Amino acid sequence: MAGTEQRLSAGQRAYEEKRAAKAGMSLDKWLAAKERERVAAQPAVAVAAKPPGKARAFLGRLLEKAQKPLK
Repeated sequence: MAGTEQRLSAGQRAYEEKRAAKAGMSLDKWLAAKERERVAAQPAVAVAAKPPGKARAFLGRLLEKAQKPLK
């Protein structure tokens, strides 16, 4: 986790040290746990953002009808 520690400013490092101490962990373990949580949350966000196939087809038909001229 040396790369993560280098990116932290002095204030950020002090804040994370306090949070780690409150959780009863070392700073290295705390930062590793935060990184694992961040990586685990990424696919969940990507899957949730993808619209279902039926809704996409419905919207496509709706847009197609909206572009046709009125009779």
